[in-house]
Amino acid sequence: MHRPAQRQRQRLTRVLVGAAAAPVILFASACSGDDSGSGSDGAKKDTGAESSASAPSGSGKETPTVEKAAFAKLPEPCETLTKKTLGDLVPAAKDKSGRTGTSDDVSTRGNCTWESLDDNGVDGSQFRWLRVALNRFESDQSLGSGAKRAQANFTKQVADAQAVKGAKNVKTTPVPGTGDQATLVSYDLKKDKETFKQQTLVARVENAVVAIDYNGAGLAGDKQPDGGDLAKDTQKAAKEAVGAVVAANEPGGGASSKAPGGGAKDDAKDDAKGGKDGAEGDGGKGAALDGGEGGAKDGAKPKSA
Repeated sequence: MHRPAQRQRQRLTRVLVGAAAAPVILFASACSGDDSGSGSDGAKKDTGAESSASAPSGSGKETPTVEKAAFAKLPEPCETLTKKTLGDLVPAAKDKSGRTGTSDDVSTRGNCTWESLDDNGVDGSQFRWLRVALNRFESDQSLGSGAKRAQANFTKQVADAQAVKGAKNVKTTPVPGTGDQATLVSYDLKKDKETFKQQTLVARVENAVVAIDYNGAGLAGDKQPDGGDLAKDTQKAAKEAVGAVVAANEPGGGASSKAPGGGAKDDAKDDAKGGKDGAEGDGGKGAALDGGEGGAKDGAKPKSA
């Protein structure tokens, strides 16, 4: 009678002990899982935070800045040469103050022309035509620095001068000591049965390009001018024009600063007008010869004696 009851109590005790142990195991398991989970989550969060802190923000990236252009203005083109130089190059010019060409933005481009016709009657005439063209380039984030853009324009104008249609005896000469770089292109060009000696000197100084176009001819039987002499005169004019650009940008220098020693009297837009800029510098096309922009338009076409 007592043994069944005793066995029953023993079974009940085992059930209760088992029942009591289960929550402990489950709790331990749960704690273990929570600790592991919490640790893992925490590590993930920490790692995420560190990654977030170390990863560069898209909006925080610095955009490279383009170098500021050295020159902010240009001198008046008609005031870049001294009276003496004009007297040597265009001695018979009726107006030594020159003729200002059209420009849609005088702060970045401009040109001036002079024409000289020394009529010797039955002995013929000596003709000279001179132009100073200035171009200045601003620095642009998408297009590059002003100096880089000026370099491209310089290269283009020299190439244009070397590729003039009908040019004979083309000669290209580097010209040291004039701006940062300078090149003289010389050639002969026949127009209206007359042969003209053309000199085109393109110079770059910082973010500005100076182009000197100078040509001469002996008309109606007069002797032809010496190409070497014309080249020397062109180089002299280029040095003065480059000097005028530099002087205009010095402290106290104005946009209308005259050439040293006294003087006589055209972003994306600039690059888009690269051809026009070259035409204004003429790229050696001898505006007086081909009736291009600044040529016949400026009344510079030679007259027969």
